[in-house]
Amino acid sequence: MADIWLAADEARRFYALRLLHNRLRSDFTARRRFRHGCEVLARIHHHPFVINYHEHGKIDGTPYLLMEYVDGENLKELYARQDPLLAENVAQLLIDMALGLEHIHECGFMHLDFKPENVLVTRQAEVRLVDFDTAQPLPAQPRKMPKNPGTPTYMAPEQLARQPLDHRVDIFAFGVVAYELLTNQKPFDGATPADILRRENDRSDFIPPRRRNPDIPVALERIIVRCLEREPDRRYAFMSVLVHELQTALYV
Repeated sequence: MADIWLAADEARRFYALRLLHNRLRSDFTARRRFRHGCEVLARIHHHPFVINYHEHGKIDGTPYLLMEYVDGENLKELYARQDPLLAENVAQLLIDMALGLEHIHECGFMHLDFKPENVLVTRQAEVRLVDFDTAQPLPAQPRKMPKNPGTPTYMAPEQLARQPLDHRVDIFAFGVVAYELLTNQKPFDGATPADILRRENDRSDFIPPRRRNPDIPVALERIIVRCLEREPDRRYAFMSVLVHELQTALYV
């Protein structure tokens, strides 16, 4: 829904400038969603693993967001070509992504579209989580969302089934991303959201990550499998617990 431009100020400091597509300038829903993402980022960006926010507003009537410029690529691009940066830093990347999600939850929001495309990685293997257009406040109790934006492959069963949900859908998505990063396969793939939901609920053809990659530590496999539990109550209750277990399992 937006273009990203490289911008510089008079002091030659570089920024990423996000501009809503011209075709969406008259789309009230798109404009509201864009503005919502800006407002969420403005509240949560004070963290090393979340993209830094500078300002948002309008340029000649077009909504814009000015952010930190990251010299790097997203996680999907890196593992699509098996970039050595991943193999050399995979443990730290997993922990840093989890720390970023932990911070978002502690700020009172759930991401709701955590996926490799929304994880930028610098040339120094530093993580930045991005794209908060679909983020929502953390509910006191699981609640049904009026809309269901996101990416089906990374959605938890309750999200795909349009049932009440909470921050534990982000924990499920983290498990999908970790599984994919370590095995180059998705744990529950399918041609349609219905196919994905069926595989998440059935589990008869679920392949544990160590069967795809025996180099994965046993403790890390247990963490990933717990993130991917069908029932939210069987997943981690909080990202902080997940972060602690990741750090212990990976000796970081």
